[in-house]
Amino acid sequence: MITSKEIAALAGVSRGTVDRVLNHRGAVKPETEQRVREIARELNYQPNKAGMALAAQKKKITIGILLLGANSNNLFWNDVMDGVTYQQRNLSGYGCRILVRQSSFDDQEQIDIIDEFVKDGINGLIIAPCNTPKIARKIDELFEMGIPTATTNTDIQNSKRLFYVGSNYYESGCVAGGFMGLITGGSAKAGIVTGSSMVFCHTERIGGFLNTISERYPHIELLEIVENHDDELKSYHVTCQLLEKYPDLNALCFTAAGVHAGCQAVLDLKREKDMKIICFDVNNPVKELIRQGVISATICQQPFQQGSKPIKLLFNYLTTGIAPENPLFYTNAFIKIYENL
Repeated sequence: MITSKEIAALAGVSRGTVDRVLNHRGAVKPETEQRVREIARELNYQPNKAGMALAAQKKKITIGILLLGANSNNLFWNDVMDGVTYQQRNLSGYGCRILVRQSSFDDQEQIDIIDEFVKDGINGLIIAPCNTPKIARKIDELFEMGIPTATTNTDIQNSKRLFYVGSNYYESGCVAGGFMGLITGGSAKAGIVTGSSMVFCHTERIGGFLNTISERYPHIELLEIVENHDDELKSYHVTCQLLEKYPDLNALCFTAAGVHAGCQAVLDLKREKDMKIICFDVNNPVKELIRQGVISATICQQPFQQGSKPIKLLFNYLTTGIAPENPLFYTNAFIKIYENL
């Protein structure tokens, strides 16, 4: 196993310099820091766990976690929080403090919470971000302050975030489009109910869905896309409006939360007989709707991992200074139908 002493010899620096680089203590020239990190990564440097515990306790690491889902009934975030809670227990012995907040789809609200985290002394941030330039700039600002940011559940473009954990949403949107083509025989009048155009994962799912039906199922016509902000009550209303506006609509894809209420709108308007419905994520209401034959299939994305894995990865980075070699950690996507619930 490679040691910090050997890294120092290979990099032509002192052990103290290696220690400052790997433990984010600063006072090292950028080119020297890059050289040390590259050597550590290439030689798969792994600090011993006792050393990690000691370093973490000395640094008193604090990680801020900012998730979406505030003021909504989105059960998905409960599963993500189970993953967060799991890591809170795991890392408590290392003296790691984890602060958790949730926001709506408002980028200024997210910025205000991040500022509060900074005042609380966070060493790193995990965020399910609104995909806006304001949030990207904020992540870059944190980077300049020496506070690394990881994204979970949904990513953000053009920012200096360290890594992302979550679904490959474009690919899962393609899967939804392909499955819709199969269950409709390649011909349908479709509508999409999504969360928000400000959330990258929602727009990526839609992009994958539309690309697939455009290329492979040209007789599936998209009539309209409506937003529910992951809110059940709003989802009911916008789905009712969509169905009333288009009497010939016979296929629905829910690309975010609000599935239960949206399906209730279908039932209340007595449109379930000829309606084909696909959604994402699995919870008890979705399972029951699949058993009833209202929903044909749902595409799942391992929410527990989206709460647990980014904490583990960011904690390791904060204690070792070694960034993950691959900045994209895609969770598995799998389809649930009646037969494999």
